[in-house]
Amino acid sequence: MTTNLQIGEKFPDFTLPNYRNELTQLSQFTKPGLLDQHLGFLDGYPLILVFYRGFFCPRDQQQMREFIQFQDELRVNYCQLVCVSADPPIVQAAFRAGLGVQWTFLSDEKREIIKQINILDQTEGEYANRAQPYTFVLKPDLSIYKIYNGWFFVGRPTVEELRRDLRAIMETLSNYHYEAYNTPEVRQIRIPQQEWANGVPPLGANGLPVEQGVVRDFDLQTGNGFITTQKGDDVFFNFTAIPGEGYRTIKPGTAVKFEVVKGKFGLSARNIQLIC
Repeated sequence: MTTNLQIGEKFPDFTLPNYRNELTQLSQFTKPGLLDQHLGFLDGYPLILVFYRGFFCPRDQQQMREFIQFQDELRVNYCQLVCVSADPPIVQAAFRAGLGVQWTFLSDEKREIIKQINILDQTEGEYANRAQPYTFVLKPDLSIYKIYNGWFFVGRPTVEELRRDLRAIMETLSNYHYEAYNTPEVRQIRIPQQEWANGVPPLGANGLPVEQGVVRDFDLQTGNGFITTQKGDDVFFNFTAIPGEGYRTIKPGTAVKFEVVKGKFGLSARNIQLIC
């Protein structure tokens, strides 16, 4: 094994430009989301980090095609996949678009990280100074759980191997089991649908303070948003805080009144009702 990294060590938390030429730090892919943070689930999520030779390599192309079948599963499991090569961002953008993939590509055009972890390939005659193909499975704190040496294609992980690796890491997280969500603190923010079964409860009937404000933003993908109160505070909310069934949405700029939950990790809104 060529790399100087070993299982259990921390992977360098590097910063590289992505395929849009935006500087991106590795640890941003493993951080807990907004809802997790407000619920107190601060572990974060695992990451699959792939170093590949470049867009031209048929073995890399085959590996990417196999990942395409895996990307939807990664999304619903809250895990991330990131691929790194020495290709410049504009080339990565074209490669990514041609494949039709949705995960992030990072460009180590100067070979700084590739050299730092000792995987620079200096043996190829046609395409010199490229990354040796390695796949690292990282825990949320960027410690290395598994290393796959893909010099020969058979050494690269299958989707099933990666699924087993991710499962083993996920099972150690504080929010992996149902019981973590079935607590009074969590149910105040991630509100069970049963609470609205008999109609919208009157605001403040449970003793919580009531405030008014305007929806600052709402993310349709995550179901999370913020309300700016009349006092100028930003209050987090999850879509389950809007009474009703199914997936509820609300437009930014909407005037609302709501109950305020003061948790360990900030203010959250519940029982959000429109002001006509």
